Amino acid sequence: MTPSTAEATLARIARLFADHGHVPYEGARREAVTATEHALQCALLAEWALAEPELVAAAFLHDVGHVLAAEAVARSDAVDDRHEVLAVPFLAQAFGAAVVEPVRLHVEAKRYLVRVDDDYARRLSPASVHSLALQGGPMSDAEMRRFAALPFAEDAVRLRRWDDLAKTPGRPVPPVGHYLSLLESLTWRDADTA
Repeated sequence: MTPSTAEATLARIARLFADHGHVPYEGARREAVTATEHALQCALLAEWALAEPELVAAAFLHDVGHVLAAEAVARSDAVDDRHEVLAVPFLAQAFGAAVVEPVRLHVEAKRYLVRVDDDYARRLSPASVHSLALQGGPMSDAEMRRFAALPFAEDAVRLRRWDDLAKTPGRPVPPVGHYLSLLESLTWRDADTA
């Protein structure tokens, strides 16, 4: 990892929010907030919970794969865009596992929570219920055991809960620049320049 790769990744993240952040969150099955509002609210909820900076960054970046997918192909509300998987190689260019893994696992965390927490399942928005069906539905017993044993499973579950609460129209949030500064502080650094 070179500093220029991390800088390029940060610049692209800033462009993605500037160019695509205004779109309604969740595409055609819209929530009442934009993609940027959702990301900012999710990160703010992580801050309020006194999460580690890496988990705050993951909360801010958890849906960046939606934008990457939309850039590659026209987004369809009838197909899972696998945004959590698409984000991994992109984010891994600049960040370590403590940022990347909760992003990768946040969809699995929803499937897990639906299986283990009936109250959680009842509170899902219609858009989240729709995407849950596309993402495989509730986990099986074997999937639950595998997921729970993963190193970043607990962080992914925390992120998932904030994700579901980050849909409040008009909630005051810090500007995008606040979280871009956080991201910059967390990027991989070349050992010779750190």
